[in-house]
Amino acid sequence: MNSLFDSLISALARSGLLKQDLDYHLIRASMVLIFAFFGYQKWFDYEAQVLIPYISNGPLISWMYPVFGVRGASWFLGVSEWFFGALLFVGFWDKRVGILGAAGSTVTFLMTVTIIPFMPDGWAASAGGFPAMTGNIPFLMKDVVLLAASVYLLKQDVQRVSQSSGQIVTLRHAKMSS
Repeated sequence: MNSLFDSLISALARSGLLKQDLDYHLIRASMVLIFAFFGYQKWFDYEAQVLIPYISNGPLISWMYPVFGVRGASWFLGVSEWFFGALLFVGFWDKRVGILGAAGSTVTFLMTVTIIPFMPDGWAASAGGFPAMTGNIPFLMKDVVLLAASVYLLKQDVQRVSQSSGQIVTLRHAKMSS
């Protein structure tokens, strides 16, 4: 069994897939695509209606309906998603702009992940409740991964900007200066 794993690891190492920044670029491109597609949906009434239980139960986003109304909240989210997606896209070339996009993405997914505990009927009582997801919860669970991807991009971009400017920022250094 070990020789099978050793062969697989050796083949992957020789393939070049694990060299350079393939993971970083794939995650960035995936996030740009997610924001483009999800942002597009927000311009249509069907999506504004689908968002009602999510926004209504979101402790960090429920303010949107009193401020913008149902359609306005959907449009606000669409503009925000396209804006953060555009910043992430420009981040391919300018990591400082990428930091802004990744920070916006992180805040976006923090807001949506906080909906999970507040979504009514999110855990299947017939299966013993938590962790048996039902209703809207499975859709929201993808945002846990998208939050992790956002934090990864934020960390990578901050490190790359600080290295290129000659500032090697480490957690220890950041603690010492605060």
